Amino acid sequence: LQVTSVSKRPERLSQTASAIQVITQEDIRRSGASSLAEALRLATNLQVAQVDSRQWAISARGFNSTTANKLLVLIDGRTVYTPLFSGVFWDVQEMPLADIDRIEVISGPGATLWGANAVNGVINVITKDAKDTQGLLLSGGGGTEQHGFGTVRYGAALGSRVRARIYGRGFDRDATMRTNGQDAADDWYLGQGGFRMDWEASSASRATLQGDLYDGRISQPSPGADIAVSGGNVTAKWSRTISGKSSLAGQLYYDRTHRDIPGLFAEDLDTYDVDLQHGTRLGARHDVVWGLGYRLINDRIVNSSFLAFLPAHVARQWFTGFVQDEIALVPNRLHVALGTKIEHNDYTGFEIQPSGRVNWRLSPSGTLWAAVSRALRTPSRIDRELFARVSADSFLAGGPGFHSEEELAYELGYRHQQGSLALSVATFYSRYHGLRSLEQVYVNPLAPDTVVIGNGQDGESYGAELTADYRVTDRWRLRAGYTELRVHVWPNPGSTDMSRGATESQAPDRQFFLLSSVDLPAHLGLAAWFRAIDDINNQVVPAYAELNVTLTWRPTSKVECSLVGQNLLHSRHREFGAAASPTRRDIQRGVYGAVAWRF
Repeated sequence: LQVTSVSKRPERLSQTASAIQVITQEDIRRSGASSLAEALRLATNLQVAQVDSRQWAISARGFNSTTANKLLVLIDGRTVYTPLFSGVFWDVQEMPLADIDRIEVISGPGATLWGANAVNGVINVITKDAKDTQGLLLSGGGGTEQHGFGTVRYGAALGSRVRARIYGRGFDRDATMRTNGQDAADDWYLGQGGFRMDWEASSASRATLQGDLYDGRISQPSPGADIAVSGGNVTAKWSRTISGKSSLAGQLYYDRTHRDIPGLFAEDLDTYDVDLQHGTRLGARHDVVWGLGYRLINDRIVNSSFLAFLPAHVARQWFTGFVQDEIALVPNRLHVALGTKIEHNDYTGFEIQPSGRVNWRLSPSGTLWAAVSRALRTPSRIDRELFARVSADSFLAGGPGFHSEEELAYELGYRHQQGSLALSVATFYSRYHGLRSLEQVYVNPLAPDTVVIGNGQDGESYGAELTADYRVTDRWRLRAGYTELRVHVWPNPGSTDMSRGATESQAPDRQFFLLSSVDLPAHLGLAAWFRAIDDINNQVVPAYAELNVTLTWRPTSKVECSLVGQNLLHSRHREFGAAASPTRRDIQRGVYGAVAWRF
C-alpha cells in the first residue's frame, strides 16, 4: 500500500517515517459508517466523539473539542478550514463514501509540508479517479437514526482520454436525545451534488477538474432558529512528469461556504488557493520536493447582540513556501529527511516550521523511525477579533496581541510487516508554548468583567499509539489499535488564566479498538467493530464501550444488501460535552438497512 501524505510523493506505508494509518474503501464499506466523520473512528490514532446529530469532536493527540484547532483536514488537496476557529465544520464535510479511495491519517506534526495548523495531525481524504467509478450506481436505505439516505452516481467516458462522473446524494438524520431523555430536536437534512473529470492528456500529463454543491438545514429547539448551511467548491489540478527524475504539479481551488445561526451569527466565506509543487532527484542520494502557495480568504460576518467579530468583514492572505530533501545516507537502508515551511500571514508575519526525520530499515520487514518537528497554530478570528457577551456582567474578547501557539514534538516509532501481519508503534512527547488562555483583565464591581483571549499557558503531551493488522485467513481479517495519551497544561507566570487547564482532559487517556471482518458462505459478509473509550474527566463523560455490526449479502455481483447495527451495547450513551452544558446530548442505538445496485 502506498501513501502520499508524509512526503508529498508516493512511498510504501511500511517504510514511512511517520505515525500514519490508512482507512481503505474496504474498511469503510465493512464498517457500516454513514458519514465521513464516523468513518474516521477507524483511525485508531484519532480521538473521535459524536456530540449530537451533526457535531463531532475530532482531534489527534488531545486538545479535542467541536472547535478543535490543531488538526489539518484535506479533501483531494483542498483544505477544509474555517478561519473563525482554525478548525472544521464536520456537518458539511459530506460525500458519497463509496467514492473514497482511501483516507490517510497522520498523528503528529505535518507542518513542514502542509503548513500551519497541521500541529497534531493531518487527515487527507483521497477520492477515486473517475475511471474507477464508471457506470451507474444507485444506493439507498434508512432506519431508526438514519431516517433516509440515497445516492445516484453515473460515470462515463468522454472520448478516449477523458473519464467523468456526476453524483447526487441526500440524507435525513434523526435527532439525538437530551440527558433527561427528551428529544433534542436537532434532526437535519442535507442534499449534495458534484462531478469529477480526469483527462489523461498524454502518458506524462494529466489534469483533473472537480466540484461540489450542497444545501442543508439543521433543526433547533427554538421555533425559527433552524441553522441553514450551503456552499460549494471547484478544484483544478494538473501534473506532468518531466523526466524520470523530475515532476511538476499545480492546483487551484475556490471554496464558498454559508452558515446562518439565527440569534448568533451568519457567515459567508470565500477561499481562493493556488499551489505549485516540483519534485526532482539530485544525484544518486537526494530527492528534493519544494513548492509555493498563496491563499486569500474573504470572510463576512453578520453579527448579533450576543456575539460579534470586529471587523465584521476581513480579507486575509497567506504566502507559503516549503522545501524538503530526503537524503539516502545508505541507499535503501538509512534515509534522512530535512525540510522547512516558511509562511507569511496577516496576523503574525513570517513563521518557520522545520522538521527532521530519520528512517532506518533494520531488516526487510522492520523499519525504525524518529522525528523532531516544530509546528504552529496561527491565530483565528476568535483569538483576535471576537467580542461576546458571556453573561449579563461578563464579556469575552479576542486578544489583539494573540500570537501563534507553538509545538516542539519528538517522535520515535517502529513498523513491522511480514506476511499477513503488520504491526506499528509510535511514541511521542510534545512541548507547547503560548497555548490559548482566558485572561481576566480587571475586576470592577461597578462594571462588567472582561476576559481577554491570550497566550498564557504552556503544556505537554506524551503517549503511545499501537496498531496491528492480521489476515487470519484469506476470508478473515483482524485490526486492533490501542492509544495511551496524557496532556498537562499550566499557566505561565503572571497569567490570570480562568480556564484552569480545561484542555487537559478533553480527550480520553486511553482507547481500544477491534475490527473483525469475515467473508461467509452464501455470499455473506460479517463485520464487528468494537471500541472501548476511557472517561473524559473534566466533562464528567464516563468511560463507555460500544459495538457496531454489519451484515452484507451479495446475491449478484452487481447488488449488495446490508444491515447495520450501531451502538448496540447500550440504548444510549454520551461521548462528549460539558456536564453543565444545555447542549449535552446522548447518542442512541441505531439500526439501518441499505441496498446498492451497480450497472
